[in-house]
Amino acid sequence: MTTLMVQGTTSDAGKSTLVTALCRWVVRQGVAVVPFKPQNMALNSAVTAEGGEIGRAQAVQAQAANLAAHTDMNPVLLKPNSDTGSQVIIHGHAVTSMNAVAYHDYKAIAMQAVLASHARLSAAYPVVMVEGAGSPAEINLRANDIANMGFAEAVDCPVLLIADINRGGVFAHLVGTLELLSPSEQARVKGFIINRFRGDIALLQPGLDWLEARTGKPVVGVLPYVMDLHLEAEDGIDQRQIDKAAQVLKVVVPVLPRISNHTDFDPLRLHPQVDLQFVGPGQAIPAADLIILPGSKSVRSDLAYLRANGWDRAIARHLRYGGKVLGICGGLQMLGEQVHDPLGLEGSAGSSEGLGLLAFSTTLEAEKQLRNVRGRLVLEEAPVSGYEIHAGVTRGTALEQPAVRLDDGRSDGACSDDGQILGTYLHGLFETPAACSALLRWAGLQDVQEVDYHGLRERDIERLADLVEQHLDTRLLRQLCGI
Repeated sequence: MTTLMVQGTTSDAGKSTLVTALCRWVVRQGVAVVPFKPQNMALNSAVTAEGGEIGRAQAVQAQAANLAAHTDMNPVLLKPNSDTGSQVIIHGHAVTSMNAVAYHDYKAIAMQAVLASHARLSAAYPVVMVEGAGSPAEINLRANDIANMGFAEAVDCPVLLIADINRGGVFAHLVGTLELLSPSEQARVKGFIINRFRGDIALLQPGLDWLEARTGKPVVGVLPYVMDLHLEAEDGIDQRQIDKAAQVLKVVVPVLPRISNHTDFDPLRLHPQVDLQFVGPGQAIPAADLIILPGSKSVRSDLAYLRANGWDRAIARHLRYGGKVLGICGGLQMLGEQVHDPLGLEGSAGSSEGLGLLAFSTTLEAEKQLRNVRGRLVLEEAPVSGYEIHAGVTRGTALEQPAVRLDDGRSDGACSDDGQILGTYLHGLFETPAACSALLRWAGLQDVQEVDYHGLRERDIERLADLVEQHLDTRLLRQLCGI
């Protein structure tokens, strides 16, 4: 058994992408590998086959390793529901919500879950590929650390340190991070990787030589900046512009403070016939064919935010002009008449008025519902698959006209009588090509081009493995992986 860990000098340095790339590269060597992230803080999550919840990035890494996602791949998941507090998910299930100070004391308990998961994976796979979180040099978080060097020290594994040169200051990031580590932590850093480099590598070489001389550690390689590479984001919204066809469907998604699983919209952002626009605070919702209300980790406060920005009035105007509205998960709940949170699961206990567009109300209950599901949309009877992650239980007459009929005999969501409004609890519904095409036709797009989203993701995972082979020191990587 070998464990190799990737840590970054900053958030978004490329840790998730590199671990994905390394997983597929190890698979190409004919060796079984499993991804692992001790602690993740993200509102993008996935449901595993056994009905647990993990970070979305680890589900993508599982695909790179040719594995089904499992809760042991991400034993601790923190889902922020305010600026100072998060829901704490251990081994796939929510156990409590707590503020940052309380969680700092809880880390000793969380670490036991981390080590138990790592032990199980280590017993089952010859290589465990680990992703750190943030930066190991965050001094205020070093005590009781379970996400970076605290974990690496506990399991005695080597570390690769990655930095993003596109941000600027890459040598300061690498040297500064190393300097802030303890001697034992410095010793386990086995090399540096520079990410997102543009230009002539010859111009960078003097800096690489200086870095190796200054630290005594090798530069494992320099990965190029790839403009059109797509992997689902761990947390931040990817708003890179993509060239589109002349005739496109205009889709708008309001960005709520606690937006969750915005990866739902990646298939639309990549679709050549869809112009997807995220609208932020203070921005007016522009003319569109379809407005999508996304998932939310704090539905009542996000409803208040939506109203404060005047987006409720924009949605009403959009409907008067014949536009379509789709609500997903928390967005579904917002479409109804009321949202009740009697237990204070997402903030202070209480109730809020919904948008009143569909005749149902939602009550948040303590037990979260986690399912992978399949079924058929009422639109064209198109096959659809997705996953449910919600604490809300929705009841009302609008549900008698569902949006989806599930294979397990249940129905999901609702459709308005005039066909302008759809609501569903299913995340990932745009990933099924037939369902995506049916929804785009419903929204007004003619002659829809069907896109294989899973195929696009698989193509880019393969491209990442190619980059490892072409730009990194694979001899050293084989040594560090024990293969």
